[in-house]
Amino acid sequence: MSSSNNGKRALVTGAAGLIGSHLADLLVREGWMVRILDNLEPQTHRHGKPPWLNEKAEFVQGDVRDRDAITAALDGIDVVFHQAAYGGYMPEIAKYVHVNSFGTAQMLEVIRENSIPVRKVVVASSQAVYSEGAGECPTHGLVFPDVRPVAQLRAGDWSVHCPLCGAVTISVPTPENAPVGGETVYGLTKVDQEKLVLLWGKQVGISTVALRYSCTYGPRQSIFNPYTGVIAIFCTRLLNDLPPVLYEDGEQTRDFSFVEDIARANLLAVESDQLDGLPVNVGSAHGVTIREVAEQISEALGIKIAPEAKGEFRPGEMRHLTSGTERIRAAGYRPRVDLATGIGRYLDWIRGQADVRDYFSEAADILRSKGIVHRVGQS
Repeated sequence: MSSSNNGKRALVTGAAGLIGSHLADLLVREGWMVRILDNLEPQTHRHGKPPWLNEKAEFVQGDVRDRDAITAALDGIDVVFHQAAYGGYMPEIAKYVHVNSFGTAQMLEVIRENSIPVRKVVVASSQAVYSEGAGECPTHGLVFPDVRPVAQLRAGDWSVHCPLCGAVTISVPTPENAPVGGETVYGLTKVDQEKLVLLWGKQVGISTVALRYSCTYGPRQSIFNPYTGVIAIFCTRLLNDLPPVLYEDGEQTRDFSFVEDIARANLLAVESDQLDGLPVNVGSAHGVTIREVAEQISEALGIKIAPEAKGEFRPGEMRHLTSGTERIRAAGYRPRVDLATGIGRYLDWIRGQADVRDYFSEAADILRSKGIVHRVGQS
């Protein structure tokens, strides 16, 4: 990598993926020298190197778990945007821990042991670090409920109850000081990643930021990976004349962020020092039901197939999560793309893709057999 653009030489791990590729594009436009490190995970990149990789970025195929690969990729780098991760509701346990937790720990170790003069590390965390979204109890006000017990879900009770009195709560935006724990293997490794990076930054005196992304979507979201991205899954189902599948009753809410907004949040995290050393929610601060998302996509595609709720649920999944975004808004962040516009842009992209098959049906059977998806009344 050239020594020009001093201070603006970035390594983006996982930059063949949804967020990383848009971030690489943004950095190139902003005059950065960019190196991409990506292992082209077959689950996501079924046809190998994707056509959208920025030609002005240096592409290196390699795995963050490979010490030699990450050492070479860090050469001459000023800022690391660590986006690489194994994601979704997949049945693997060891791979999540190896890629996400070990891969991050090793990268930090390499920077320290080789005295690489990196000035900032921004790590991709997730709203999955929260056990459940914040709630408002009629008696106790703002509360942070625990994950809903499996026995409650088996009984078909989807509500979130106050941890103090058991009353049903109303969903409110979740601030960064909410307890974190992670109730899925993926969520647990995201807690690992952000805590490792923030702790390491304090120890070595390098600025770090952990961005807790809300549900991110947009063009380039893998149409092959049936475990990540509800908007992508619903699209591929509808385009194959199949109904979108809703877990629980479909009334759970999520906060959606268009991928270009997430890329801008990463750049802001480097350009500002207001977020240094902190976990930071990135979202729209607006919750929308999963059923409503399915209906919006159906309407936009002109494919009128009603979504199906079969009484299935995923233990450990939160009922409601809307990001409290005061911290990042105070640093100047404003999302620019609303959900309707973003879905339209994603649909424009997916219509141009070949081989838009339904990979979800087979995956759903695997998740049931592994005990990741349960059914109401199931013992």
